[in-house]
Parts: sequence; C-alpha cells; structure tokens
Amino acid sequence: MRVTVVGAGIGGLAAAAGLHAAGHEVTVRERAPGPATDGTALGIWPAAVRALDDLGLGPGLRAVSHPQASGALCRPDGTRLARIDVRGEVHLVARPDLRTLLAGTLPGDTVRYGSPVAEADLPALRDGCDLLVGADGLHGTTRTLLPGGDRVRPRRTGTVAYRGVATVTVGAGTETWGRGARFGVLPHGPDGDRANWYAVLPSADAPPSPDPAADLALLRERFGAWHDPVPRVLARIGTDGYLRHHLADLRPPRRYTDGRRVAVLGDAVHAMTPDLGQGACQALLDGIALATAVTRSADLPSALRAYDRRRRPPTRRLVRLARAVHRVAQARRGTRLRDRAVSTLSALTPSSTARPAPSPH
Repeated sequence: MRVTVVGAGIGGLAAAAGLHAAGHEVTVRERAPGPATDGTALGIWPAAVRALDDLGLGPGLRAVSHPQASGALCRPDGTRLARIDVRGEVHLVARPDLRTLLAGTLPGDTVRYGSPVAEADLPALRDGCDLLVGADGLHGTTRTLLPGGDRVRPRRTGTVAYRGVATVTVGAGTETWGRGARFGVLPHGPDGDRANWYAVLPSADAPPSPDPAADLALLRERFGAWHDPVPRVLARIGTDGYLRHHLADLRPPRRYTDGRRVAVLGDAVHAMTPDLGQGACQALLDGIALATAVTRSADLPSALRAYDRRRRPPTRRLVRLARAVHRVAQARRGTRLRDRAVSTLSALTPSSTARPAPSPH
C-alpha cells in the first residue's frame, strides 16, 4: 500500500517503521524544518518496551537508555507520602534519541521535513493514498476526518508546566505535591550527573507570555524552600534551560478511524495530561498496533476496525484517569486531607502506588 503519515513524532514514526517493515510504501509529512532536538527523558514502560522488541528495536532502546528506579511521592518538607514503585523493565530515554531510533529504520527520504499539511489539504491527501495516518498531535487537524472529529477540541487544565534537564546529581526520583503546585526530579543519564525536572503551577500564577527571567524567578520563589534536591536543581537552571507550555488534553472521539482509509493515533486523538507518564508510550503502542493490524488483516477496513478495538478503550480510560490525578495533585484546598489519604492508602495497599513517575512531555 501507499501510506502517508502526517507527523514525525513518536507515534507517527512508530507507525511508519512498522508499516515499512511490512513492505508498504511510506511517506511521512512533518511541518518542522528538521528533526527535533529538544525534549526531556521519557519513561518507556514494559508494554512499550515489548512493542519495540517486536519491531526489532529493543536492543537499540537499551543501548541509548538507562533503567528507571523507583521513587517517592513527598510533601514540600520532604515527608514521604507514598512510594512510586517501578515494576518490570522500564527505561528512561531522551525523546530525540527515541525519535532517532525509530527514524533509523526508514529509508532516508521517507520523512519529508518542512512539509506542513493544512486542513484544506486533507481530503486530497486522503484520496491520494491507500492509508492516511494522522499523528499530528494535540493541535493537529487530521482528526477532522473522523466521525465527529471536527468537534473535538483541546481542553486546557488551567495549569502550566515547566521542564528541563539540569546538570546536578540527585538520588532517587521524587515528585512533591504542594498547594496547587508540584515539582518532580528524576535522575537522568548513565552517569547519574543530570536530572530531569518538571514543575506544574496554575496558569494564572505564571507570566502571561514566556519571560525567561520572570519564569525562573517564579520557580525559585515557589519552590526554593522545598526539600532537597529541589533547591539544588533550581540553582542549576538557566534562563535558556527549560521548556514551558500550558497543559491540555482531549476528550477522545467516538472512533479512531473512518473505517475506510484513515487512522489517527497518539495525542491527535487521546492527548492526556502527563500525570501518568504515558503519553509517549501510548502513542508508540498505537503506531505499532496499527502496523500489526494492517499486516495481519485480510483487508484495510478490517485492519482499521481491529486497531480501533484494541487501542480506543485503554487510551480513553487513561485520559480520564490522568485528568483525575491532575486535579488531585494540583488541588489548592484540602491538601492536608489529600496528603493524609494518599499516605493512608499507601500504608494499607502498597501495590496501589505502583505507577509511572509523571513527566510532562
């Protein structure tokens, strides 16, 4: 088949890699002028690791990543509320490294950078190929080709996230919940001399537009008195050493395919808040599930239905769960009761705290 993928992110490249490996002619359209080089580390959880193994990329992942250790959920004074257990094979990998790994399976001319697709271009693009894969993210337009997809709009959470990598040595990863504010730290890199960090604050508290000096002053004012290693991390952040964006998610459409020749995946149909650390993993699983369904099914409509049945239910649940966790973690009232409930639940059922360490991405 002739396949066009819109978007060269994690999900789009995973779909392209799987479809190319199955012998299909794949073209990837990407609006960016070249491969992205920014992005903090992503947690790749066991299901996604197995999917990469199935694609033959497991050894490559292990070569450019390092194991993620368990961590703790804390209060600003350092009191531990719960343990965040990491079970199974979990890897931290820099986003550019994962993109490079996936893109490396494709012929050099597959990804066409600087090739944006406008909404008006979609019907002709769809009709000019056998399969159109939408992987154009939260603010993309390919979902308008789905039933009811034109009514799906991003839902802002009222929070803004800052994230980056600091050159500083930290111990185990922590996520700290305060009153309407969070700060997370994860060891990053095989030598343990860097830290992946992120902070989440109400949008109303942040400067109305990105202002490096004001943003950095805000972070140090809000988090500077929190427990170690937060102040040490803040001291190593420069005015050009972070990314900032308003957090939003999507209420997923009724279906992830038109049933004929269009499939949409990743953040384009189920963008979720980063509270479960699952965005990249789910996009990766979408792309490989789509390629697998196309390879195993007798015809394309059957493959698209199989992809939809497999990926829509779990991702819809994760969108709801992530949004619920976000509301609890960012609470501005009742935080003592929240913290007490989390601590009690952790003591009674330790296994219930086994979840990804969140990382806005």
